[in-house]
Amino acid sequence: MSGARKIRVLVVEDSPVVQQLLAHVIGEDPRLELAGIAASGEQALRMVDSLRPDVVSLDIRLPGIDGFAVTQRLMRDHPVPIVVVASDVRDLDIPMRALQAGALAVVEKPGSMARADYQTVARHLCTQLTIMSQVKVIRQRGRPRNGDEESPGNGGRGKGAAVPTPPPLPPSTAKRQFRALGIAASTGGPAALVKLLRGLPTNFPLPVFVVQHIGAPFVAGFASWLGSVTPLPVALASDAPHRPGHVYVAPGELHLTAEPGGMRLVQGDPVCGQRPSGDVLFSSLASAFGAAAIGVLLTGMGEDGARGLTDMRRAGAYTIAEHASTAVIHSMPGTAVRLGGVTEELPIDKVAARLLELVSTGVEPS
Repeated sequence: MSGARKIRVLVVEDSPVVQQLLAHVIGEDPRLELAGIAASGEQALRMVDSLRPDVVSLDIRLPGIDGFAVTQRLMRDHPVPIVVVASDVRDLDIPMRALQAGALAVVEKPGSMARADYQTVARHLCTQLTIMSQVKVIRQRGRPRNGDEESPGNGGRGKGAAVPTPPPLPPSTAKRQFRALGIAASTGGPAALVKLLRGLPTNFPLPVFVVQHIGAPFVAGFASWLGSVTPLPVALASDAPHRPGHVYVAPGELHLTAEPGGMRLVQGDPVCGQRPSGDVLFSSLASAFGAAAIGVLLTGMGEDGARGLTDMRRAGAYTIAEHASTAVIHSMPGTAVRLGGVTEELPIDKVAARLLELVSTGVEPS
C-alpha cells in the first residue's frame, strides 16, 4: 500500500488493556492507522464529529450510553461505517440491535495475544475494518440513495448501465403452489431480515431457509435474537424435517441444503468464499422444488447467492433481489440482476407484501 492513504480507525473501547491491544492490531496492519481511542459512548460521539474517521471499531458494553445508542446517534447525525467488536458471544442482544440500527458487521474481539487463534481473529478484524470502511452509509432518516449512483451501495452499476434481459420463464410458472422460501444476505442483512420477517404472519405457509454471512461464533445468538424480534419461530437448521411457518438459519461453517422432506447440513468447501453459502442453498432449492420455490437475495458484498438464484430462475422459481435504493451494499443482488437471475427487484419494505401475494394467490404480479 505504498503511497496509498491509510484507513483511519476510531477505536471505542473502555478497557485500557483492550485499547492497547486493538491499537497494536491496527498499527500492525499496513492498510490501517489509529485515528483515536474513545473510552465511552459520549466521547466516541464527540470524536467522530471532530476526527471524521473512515470506520469505527465499537465495543458494545460501554460506561454511560451503550454501543447500541452510539450506533443510533451516529447513524442519525454523523453516518460512518461501524464494526461491532464483541467478546461475549452468549449475550448478543445489544450487538444485534446495533446491526439493526445500522452497524455493518459484528466480529470477535482478539482478546489476548496468548490465544492460539489470535492471529486469525486479528486479521479478520482488520479485514472487516478495511472492507466496511468503503461502504457509503447514509443517515437512517435520510432519503434513499439513488439506485443509479455508482457506489458500493449499488454494486458499481453506473447511470445508464445496461442490464441483461432476464430469460423468459417457463409457461407453466404463471400459477403454482409454492412450497419453500430461501433467503440469503450478507452486510446489512440482519436489519433487512428483520424488516422482511416482521412482515410475515405467524401462519406463513412455507418453511423459510436463511443464509446470513456472520461470524460463526455469533450465529446461534443471531438466530435466537432474530426469533425474539420477529413473529415466526427461528432455529438453527439441522439434519431434520422442516415445518411451514418456521425459519431455519444455516449454522456457522456448514452449508445448508433443502429438500421436500427436510434439511441437510454439508461441510463442503466454501463457495464464493462463504460457508454457509447462498449459492448452495439456492441451488438446492432449484433442484428440489423447481418452480415451487421462491428465492430472495438481500444486501451484501461480493457475489454469493447470485449464481444460485440464477439456477432457481432457470428452474422456474420466482426470484427477488433487493433494490439498490435500500440495499446497504448492492453487490450480491446486483450481480444476480446482471446474470439474469432475478424475476423482480424490490426495496426491502416491499418484499414481505410480495411474498404474501405470491403464496396467497399463486399468481405472479403482472
